[in-house]
Amino acid sequence: MKIFGDYLRRHLGSIGIFLACCGIFVLVFSLYDLPAEAVLYGGVLSAVLYLFWFLVRFRKYYQKCRTLRQMQQEIVITTRHLPPPEDASEQAYQELVELLYQKQQELTQEWRVRYSDMMEYYTAWTHQMKTPIAAMRLHLQAADTPENHMLLEDLQRIEQYVEMVLCYLRLDSDSTDYLFVQCDLDSIVRQAVRRFSAQFIHRKIRLEYEPLDCQVLTDEKWLLFVLEQVLSNALKYTPSGGTVSIFLEEPKTLCIRDTGIGIAAEDLPRIFEKGFTGCNGRTDKKASGIGLYLCRRICRNLNHTITAESQAEQGTTIRIGMFRETRGIE
Repeated sequence: MKIFGDYLRRHLGSIGIFLACCGIFVLVFSLYDLPAEAVLYGGVLSAVLYLFWFLVRFRKYYQKCRTLRQMQQEIVITTRHLPPPEDASEQAYQELVELLYQKQQELTQEWRVRYSDMMEYYTAWTHQMKTPIAAMRLHLQAADTPENHMLLEDLQRIEQYVEMVLCYLRLDSDSTDYLFVQCDLDSIVRQAVRRFSAQFIHRKIRLEYEPLDCQVLTDEKWLLFVLEQVLSNALKYTPSGGTVSIFLEEPKTLCIRDTGIGIAAEDLPRIFEKGFTGCNGRTDKKASGIGLYLCRRICRNLNHTITAESQAEQGTTIRIGMFRETRGIE
């Protein structure tokens, strides 16, 4: 009905002209005292002819609107399926659309080339950075001193930031390396805990963890990145003598709870936003506001959920739900 209403409004002028012609037709016949049957017969024939033309034009208009709507719903819009133009103005509009489409294709191709070059550069840079990081770790582990422990923690942060750069770039890549298989959740959690074991010991933070005995459908590498980010935040904002607890809630929801400084109530709804650091981040000038944003993006791609519950000065609980079936990557 909407299409018919639009079509009717577009042809109000032609309808008005037709009615005016009918009025002139009746007036001329009446002036010459012609039979009323002749006037009626001519009027009916004219109305039938006009109605036929009106409906034929509406059918073409309807098909054109339907074609354009279908093109709007396509994933990739092209100009090959545009309906043929009916006049010079439509031809000009279609030529303009064609030019804009070609320009958009050129910009898209240019962006892809630049993005590919950037990915290659940062991938090579990441691998090159790992060599001196590994060498520095070996040198620092040679002597068991408090200074070396602090340097090792800083070195681990550097390595984590390097991995964040590569992860950030890969999230928007056309190709991903997600591999969904049934994984032992305990194995993934232990890998994350093992990486931060030195910080747990050095900062005297107690770890409460019991075997989870749970199988989840996920990608081990990407889920491990999420767990490392969450554990890193828990250790960063938990003072010495605090506790980090890892446990499982039903259905298949992994919980990581700390007794740290917590998150302000006004900051809690925004902690997964890109670049948001909140009160804690403004106090800690090293916060980037990227870690939890990446966690949310990765969990969304894995079809997991991630939520936070916190109270200032009482600690934070991060819940990662892995109870839904996987779907396509966004």
